[in-house]
Amino acid sequence: MDTINILLIGDIVGRPGRTIIKDHLSEICKEYSVHCVIANCENAAGGMSITPEIAQELFSYGIHILTTGNHIFNNRTIIKLLESHSSILRPANFPSGVPGKGFTIVRINNLNIAIVSLIGRINMEPVDCPFITFNTLYDEIRSKANIIIVDFHAEATSEKKAFGWFADGRASAVCGTHTHVQTADETILPQGTAYITDVGMTGPFDSVIGMDKESSIHNFIYHTRIKFKVAQNDPKLNAVLVVCNRQGKAVSITRIVKSYELSPSNS
Repeated sequence: MDTINILLIGDIVGRPGRTIIKDHLSEICKEYSVHCVIANCENAAGGMSITPEIAQELFSYGIHILTTGNHIFNNRTIIKLLESHSSILRPANFPSGVPGKGFTIVRINNLNIAIVSLIGRINMEPVDCPFITFNTLYDEIRSKANIIIVDFHAEATSEKKAFGWFADGRASAVCGTHTHVQTADETILPQGTAYITDVGMTGPFDSVIGMDKESSIHNFIYHTRIKFKVAQNDPKLNAVLVVCNRQGKAVSITRIVKSYELSPSNS
């Protein structure tokens, strides 16, 4: 096999997002001949966290690697799983001593695929520099992995764009997450790195980035911080399919948007 197909799924939000994965991931993998599935899961439990039970649920549906971001420690029950399970990642540029791992390597179709989780610093909590962290990790990973996929979880499009250019020719793909809005700038950079500013969201789109519209609007107007609730309607999957060759260069990147119907009980 000369190429490998890697599916990266945008931030899974609440039960609606998880139900899409449960009901439809298998058919998507067949449709696109997917070999490896990576998904951002940090919003999968109630929209703001992940639990060990939900992580294991998502693995059972066929996801190989779960990446996260700034909400990973909102539910601290995840710490033991982060320490014991290399297939769920927290951002690699969190400070030294934070539980968990920032990258892992899986072997699929006789290829070693490294998945790296990084988080941005603009309008986010202070963390170590993602650019310098990637340099350090790259020196460690490049002799061990044929393909390197980066989930860059960041707020600012400028920071994501800069990182894409920074990693061009070293990462096989740099795929942004966090903003829950899929961007239309997918491309192959000059030295062979697939890039997209944001993969998007898997969950309810009749919402404010997955959350109930009324409470979100109220918080913007009054700043009273009413607790967010996961919205219910217009469920969609956002993802990208990245095809890489055995030398670790991206051959193509394709945006995927799928609309579904869910029962009213999902929350």
